[in-house]
Amino acid sequence: MRQAGCVEVLFGLAALFATLIFVCCGRSMRNERFSSLKTLRIGIISDTHGLLRPEAERHLAGVDHIIHGGDIGRPEVLVALRRIAPVTAVRGNVDIGAWAKDYADAELVRLAARAIYVLHDLKTLRINPVAEGIDMIISGHSHKATIETKDGVLYLNPGSAGPQRFRLPITLATLDIGPGGLRPIIHHLETR
Repeated sequence: MRQAGCVEVLFGLAALFATLIFVCCGRSMRNERFSSLKTLRIGIISDTHGLLRPEAERHLAGVDHIIHGGDIGRPEVLVALRRIAPVTAVRGNVDIGAWAKDYADAELVRLAARAIYVLHDLKTLRINPVAEGIDMIISGHSHKATIETKDGVLYLNPGSAGPQRFRLPITLATLDIGPGGLRPIIHHLETR
């Protein structure tokens, strides 16, 4: 009897140990699945024209990536943005210095399995976004913040975050890419 009791205890401990391993591994696997569903936040800014406002830097703090839609104005703007997050930038019509030659007129960037096409002036778009499998088009130039969807493609212009022109508001945008899809928001910056 005594020997049978020890065997039962050992089997009981083995079953408990197996259950603990299953629970821990199962929880770990669930957390890995959950972390792959993490929301990626993108900061989108354009038409800074050499001015990176402190309000813009505050709004962009904590983003995972920054996209600049052109009319950067000065390379120091990109240096400051890179201190916040990695940057994808395109050249705008005012970006004519030698430094600007490092930037293309358009860029295709893939973030969180989404294809995002960036150019400065939407009127110069020469591709068919639907045929190319593009999820989103980001542009600047007009200084007018807009969000619209055409043929399943999200179009976003963050407006201008630089010097105020045409009595338009000072704006930028954020984009959350997550399990719920693409969620853009236009942010109006308080100017002092």
